Amino acid sequence: MELLTNIFGSINGVVWGPLMLILLFGVGIYLQLGLKLLPIRKLGLGFSLLWQGRRSADDDRNDGEISPFNALMTALSATIGTGNIAGVATAIALGGPGAVFWMWLTALVGMATKFSEAVLAVRYRETDSEGNHVGGPMYYIRNGLGRRWAWLGGLFAFFGAVAAFGIGNTVQANSVADALTTSFGVPAWLTGVIIMLLAGAVILGGIKRISQVAGKLVPLMAVAYVVSGLIILAINVDQIGSAFALIFNHAFNPIAATGGFAGAAVAAAIRFGVARGIFSNEAGLGSAPIAHAAAQTRNPVRQGLIAMLGTFIDTLVVCTMTALVILTSTHWLDGESGAGLTSLSFDSALPGIGQHVVAIALAVFAFTTILGWSFYGEKCFQYLFGDKPIMLYRIVFVLAVPVGAMAKLDFIWLVADTFNAMMAIPNLIALALLSPVVFKLTRDHFAGKTVLPGEELERHRD
Repeated sequence: MELLTNIFGSINGVVWGPLMLILLFGVGIYLQLGLKLLPIRKLGLGFSLLWQGRRSADDDRNDGEISPFNALMTALSATIGTGNIAGVATAIALGGPGAVFWMWLTALVGMATKFSEAVLAVRYRETDSEGNHVGGPMYYIRNGLGRRWAWLGGLFAFFGAVAAFGIGNTVQANSVADALTTSFGVPAWLTGVIIMLLAGAVILGGIKRISQVAGKLVPLMAVAYVVSGLIILAINVDQIGSAFALIFNHAFNPIAATGGFAGAAVAAAIRFGVARGIFSNEAGLGSAPIAHAAAQTRNPVRQGLIAMLGTFIDTLVVCTMTALVILTSTHWLDGESGAGLTSLSFDSALPGIGQHVVAIALAVFAFTTILGWSFYGEKCFQYLFGDKPIMLYRIVFVLAVPVGAMAKLDFIWLVADTFNAMMAIPNLIALALLSPVVFKLTRDHFAGKTVLPGEELERHRD
């Protein structure tokens, strides 16, 4: 076990190291520039389409399983999670306040990545034996780059199926169990059983049930968390200006050690800001397009405009709220990190209430992450082994929840985190090679040209 831990530790250091972050960031910048900053310029249009997408047009009913709105909510259910609470706090603790600026920059770049992922997911999706639409990086690799690239899609699917059990299941259940034990004294085994029953009731019903629950729970939990943060910022209103000053100043200048805070160089602010930002919004990892491929739409670009909002909402809204709450308190100077730092920061403004708010938010965020990742893992498994074993995968996935709630997960977390990053490699290769398709579809859309369903798929070969 020690040997395996050392091996995966070394691999993890590479796949989450500077080269990977540069690759993720670099592809995002290339796509953003190739799209002429369209994801930023069309942000308002994206929200308008999201509102319209609560229900699909009649002529789109047979072109997907879930509404465009619920497709985004399903993707957000997987992305809004522990990264928004613990990840932001870790970025600040290790990289200083300047890390928040680099999280923002990562989100602005990541909007182009998410847009492109969803465009390709809808453009190259297929239907399975049950008539359901399936898509994502493994399909746009095979259908967009040609059959001889199918092995690369298979690699993505393998990494995704394994990562889902870790980062999307056992690690989340463990986080909930720990939070509820600390705040309310609930035994870990009981938390695991309850989550298993609740998650099972949703997951076994497939994507339609997952999307229905996500469509109601995700907006509710996000709004409740943001409102709680706004109440705290109203209490600490005199500190908001200083918080922003810290963020912008230390994005480009090192911050000295103070109290329990060890200090941070600019390189640390960049590294941890970019890493935690990507971990939170998953732009470039290739997970979200699996959900967007099931949307009831015939227009890839429209779904791309909706998909990019996931990165905006996750990082520029929810993560920013967490960061400002932390920086308007003084606890980030005490040497605290992770969810504990966020909990202390909330509780300092709302004594006796704040820590419970964080615990409940963490529990709900983690629960919806389990729902979203169950679908991602299932589709990756389906790509590898076909349609018949899907129910078996769902059952095993649900049964893994209580195990995660009660187990020590250091090794599982390491393996899952490593495979999660390795998902990005095939996806980024595909995004770079298929970028001309994204650019052309986008130009045609805004020029009023329509890509008809059933039109021959583009093939891009060496």
